[in-house]
Amino acid sequence: MISILDYGAGNTNSVVRMIEKVGGKSQRVSTPGEILNAEKLIIPGVGAYDHGMGQLHENGLIDALNIVALEKKIPILGICLGMQLMCNRSDEGSLPGLGWIDADVLRFSPDHLANLRVPHMGWNTLNISKENALLPLSETERRFYFVHSYRVTCNDASDVVASTHYGEDFVSAFQRNNLVGVQFHPEKSHRFGMSLFRNFLEANCA
Repeated sequence: MISILDYGAGNTNSVVRMIEKVGGKSQRVSTPGEILNAEKLIIPGVGAYDHGMGQLHENGLIDALNIVALEKKIPILGICLGMQLMCNRSDEGSLPGLGWIDADVLRFSPDHLANLRVPHMGWNTLNISKENALLPLSETERRFYFVHSYRVTCNDASDVVASTHYGEDFVSAFQRNNLVGVQFHPEKSHRFGMSLFRNFLEANCA
């Protein structure tokens, strides 16, 4: 059973549908008790960084999230804003992030963008940098849908799973033990997203 965090800043319906398409079962969770009972957790996310962190604080979810992430070490997948909230901080806001991954969220640099537009929106490819459970090196074609104006930079290169180029290289997936984050939207990425969700269902991500 996959638990999907419903905290007022995520596209939970699309994630639910994709989990069902790959033969999995899911449930929406929104309270500390439900989070603490989760076996695997997805943190989706759309919108502004401070709004997302504010929703986690307002709903009293921070302590429960820290317990399942850092003590119980259940597999957790952060999507787009959900990935960014796992980091230390963001240029987009003033609230500190969850700090599970030693990474910062920075705005795309105008010096590298030339005539490219922000947000980075549309399909793009991944360059996988190390073997991992969700994006195996054996999968030769990896195209995913992105919508974001800020990008993650990891302070520990060993956390980087994949990078993508948009004027500059940015981290499009990271993993530290049970914690995985992807900047793209697998729930909008058709068969490529289905493959990732199927891998998350089957893998322990440890």
